[in-house]
Amino acid sequence: MNFYSLLNMVATLAILLSVGFGSRKLGLIDDAFSKKLSSLVVHICQPMLIISSLISTEYSEENLKKGLIALALSFCLHAFMGVLSNLFARFWKNKDQRKTVEFGLVFVNAGFIGLPILGSIFGADGLFCGAFYLIGFHMYLWTWGIIILSRGREDIKLTPKKVIFNYGTIPCIIGFLLFILRVPIPDFLRQPVGYLSEISTPITMMIAGSLIATGRLRDFFGKLSNYAVCLLKLIVMPAVVCVCLKLLGVPDFYVIFGTVMAALPCASMVAILGELYGINPVGASRLVGITTIMCTVTLPIVVAFASFVVGL
Repeated sequence: MNFYSLLNMVATLAILLSVGFGSRKLGLIDDAFSKKLSSLVVHICQPMLIISSLISTEYSEENLKKGLIALALSFCLHAFMGVLSNLFARFWKNKDQRKTVEFGLVFVNAGFIGLPILGSIFGADGLFCGAFYLIGFHMYLWTWGIIILSRGREDIKLTPKKVIFNYGTIPCIIGFLLFILRVPIPDFLRQPVGYLSEISTPITMMIAGSLIATGRLRDFFGKLSNYAVCLLKLIVMPAVVCVCLKLLGVPDFYVIFGTVMAALPCASMVAILGELYGINPVGASRLVGITTIMCTVTLPIVVAFASFVVGL
């Protein structure tokens, strides 16, 4: 594990956030442009990031085993965090706020931020296992995530189509098939996929920074409830995950891997679906913003803790 690379990556994310913040304040990014950038990331950049992560690793039985373990870990961690999130969210009395908090505690920014972070810590192995982790993430997002949001709402329904066909699962399936079938990818196709995947994180972090700039900073930093979510999401839950994985005898690589994925900020889908369904959209946006900001401080601490636990 390269701890220096992690610190470098976190500093990079903080700078990209600042660039997005400044761009919004200078009028270079407005609501319409931000939505178009979000659409670009969701429809093109993130799928290319997933596919690139899967096809960049040479097929072998050992690599396939690593990927399947990461997939199994994804399902187990989401189920575990789902239980914890449901318990923690009960402290919020407002129904929509409770939904936002529960959804945000379960689902992390696994693709846009998670994959680059894993790459900085573990290199190609981290990106490869992260792509398999995303398969479980998206399956869980479009099942349990929709169930959370649909409580008390007749207009929000879980459908098989949403579970199977979305902008996360489709590229995961394509990438997996290319990997498992050992399909040769010519450079004139591989390089554009790589280029498009590389711009995913910069654009996403700039969008997050511009989102923060839309409100007053005291709305982000002046509410104790925001810090409570950050404490639970960025410190408590990953620490619990880390200790549990260690006690279960999980290999060291997957202890740190699982801890990192649990310690990431709330997924941008919290704000996107909140706006789509009219479920606390302002609060959801703030939740994404504050956890993204605080993650730049807490993630190195959590990774250091995981390294200490692994060494015990």
